[in-house]
Amino acid sequence: MFMSRTPLQEALGSQTTGNMAPSRVSEYCGAETATAFSDPQGEFEALRSGCAVYDLGFRARLTVKGSDRVRWMNGMVTNNVRDLPSGHGLYAFLLNPQGRILGDMFVYNEGDTLTVETDRSQVEKILATFDHFIIMDDVEVTNENENWTALGVSGPNSRRILHAVGIEVPEMEPLQVVTPQCVCDCDCAKCVVVRGEEAQPESYEIWLAPKDVLKTWTALLSAGAIPVGSEALEMQRILGGVPRYSVDIRERDLPQETEQLQALNFNKGCYVGQEIVERIRSRGNVHRKFTGFVLQGSPEIKAEAKIVSGEKEVGEITSVANLHTASREQTFALGYIRREAGVPGREVMINDAKAVVAQLPFEKSAIGYENESLLQQQ
Repeated sequence: MFMSRTPLQEALGSQTTGNMAPSRVSEYCGAETATAFSDPQGEFEALRSGCAVYDLGFRARLTVKGSDRVRWMNGMVTNNVRDLPSGHGLYAFLLNPQGRILGDMFVYNEGDTLTVETDRSQVEKILATFDHFIIMDDVEVTNENENWTALGVSGPNSRRILHAVGIEVPEMEPLQVVTPQCVCDCDCAKCVVVRGEEAQPESYEIWLAPKDVLKTWTALLSAGAIPVGSEALEMQRILGGVPRYSVDIRERDLPQETEQLQALNFNKGCYVGQEIVERIRSRGNVHRKFTGFVLQGSPEIKAEAKIVSGEKEVGEITSVANLHTASREQTFALGYIRREAGVPGREVMINDAKAVVAQLPFEKSAIGYENESLLQQQ
């Protein structure tokens, strides 16, 4: 399968020196983008305590138009699009009739259109599923990848850096969308800014035309933002306890198993797969759940590693991140475990390494450079 570069990576292809040139490039979420620009551990630190800028060109943007768009979309996904205020978004799953997860996405109400944001790796399946369910509806779904790309800005200094490059954003709610005002006399790129989810550190997505992405990237670097690649983004994602579709969420999984209850609305009425979701809710919990695990050091733990409790296999690992600081090394993992074994603080084995079950996100119980981990408390 042909793997296209993101618009930013295409523009950076001619850069061979300086902090604009990535040190490594690879596939991520369906597109070729920078894996790292320098040391991923240092890039991760910028995400947490400074201001990092990163390529989001692996994200895809679909528009949904037509007079039936809200009613139709509300019947397609697991969350309540019908009552979504203009200028705001939500997270949702797309299910098959058996209640299994075909994909995940953010849906934004932008007035006369709905915008769907997902990974490029999911676009083909989502478009095909949407097309299958457009029957007599006044609905038109368009892939906008040729017209839009995105950059991400994250960290406590994000708004200051955005202001420095002429992107003035107000105080925003999670998943709110604004068209920012320019605060400088220049030919600024026209863009749309989306505030990140509440569970994440302060972060923003800047959606703009591909022709403007290098200019905006360069301006953010000049203002003091640190370039970050997908390896540090994966560390941030895992430590935040955020599952990624095709890695932590698969088509065989049921919505309640993922623990992403913010994607579900139980009062919105019928949608594809709703009968199964409601049956699980009314009859009780599913048998396994998505959770986190903390290990000392850097043991050889990879995705699909088995989790054992009392010599009984109780789950599997889906994602792993190693965090190195001046004082210690720790490994954080995400995965699924049987509910009776998935009690926070319980010790389990992953391969030959001891691990402790942790509540997600990890920031609540296990990480922070000044805090002791669960394992060190034992």
